[in-house]
Amino acid sequence: MSVKRRDIIRHFKKHGFYLKREGANHSIYVNDEGRRVPIGRHKVFDRIKANILCKEADIPEIF
Repeated sequence: MSVKRRDIIRHFKKHGFYLKREGANHSIYVNDEGRRVPIGRHKVFDRIKANILCKEADIPEIF
């Protein structure tokens, strides 16, 4: 099963993250606590990678 990038970003924004800057290959999202998570520019992520990103951000998993 896969997750679209826009759904991951929507999930992050729902949990208080916002876009800090655009890198060459990643978008950097941060929250008010200073936690920073790079999200790659892939159109589709597999569910394992999506859940790893959520774990890095300390937010509930998508699946």
